[in-house]
Amino acid sequence: MRTTDPRGTRLFLALAGFFLTNALLAEFVGVKIFALEATIGAEPFHWQLFGVGGTLNFTAGVLLWPFVFIMTDIINEYYGMRGVRFISWLAVGCISYAFIAAYAAISLAPAGFWLDTHAALGVPDVQRAFALIFGQGMWTIGGSLVAFMIGQIIDVLIFHRIRLLTGERFVWLRATGSTAVSQLIDSFIVLYIAFVLGPQQWPMGQFLAVGTVNYAYKMGAAIALIPLLYLSRACIERYLGKAEAGRLRQAAAI
Repeated sequence: MRTTDPRGTRLFLALAGFFLTNALLAEFVGVKIFALEATIGAEPFHWQLFGVGGTLNFTAGVLLWPFVFIMTDIINEYYGMRGVRFISWLAVGCISYAFIAAYAAISLAPAGFWLDTHAALGVPDVQRAFALIFGQGMWTIGGSLVAFMIGQIIDVLIFHRIRLLTGERFVWLRATGSTAVSQLIDSFIVLYIAFVLGPQQWPMGQFLAVGTVNYAYKMGAAIALIPLLYLSRACIERYLGKAEAGRLRQAAAI
């Protein structure tokens, strides 16, 4: 990150804050599995891959991870590999701290009136519900963090390799191309650690099938958000001014 203009510093803080917020929220809301077809009011789509079948069910975290990809590409564009690496390691630290805090909160003895109040509202054991929502398994947490960090490293390398070949042209190509490679690896690493090596021990067919469906969804979302990438770029150019924005991009490319 090379900027002495306060606008550039403020922009980095804003992008980093949005990046961290989405990454942290994605980790916690990801415990919920939702049915895509029912959510959009469509008929169930029954897919068959690698001898395994299912419908389009995803973790709620997939709603937020595409915005993390967009933020990664924007930070990469203007602040380079150092900027992405810094914010990625910071995200890993913040997410780890958040889970430690969640486990500490789970270990606290629940107040009797809190249990009784929620039991009256139809939640017979709110302490257990709280623990299930915030206390994700260590295999899932570990797999997610490892996959996230490896994905970020690959993303920034592919992004800059495409940038060297295309220069300032084809913003969509370096953004989507880097996401295509990084998320291919990310999608399978997290499932392998969490559900193949973990206690559930998924068979290989299920691992490959679920990973493929998840990857297809992520790529669809990444392509759909290409207009947002250009809109964000236009807003940044207007905020920084063409001269400062160009200087940052040139410095980021080094």
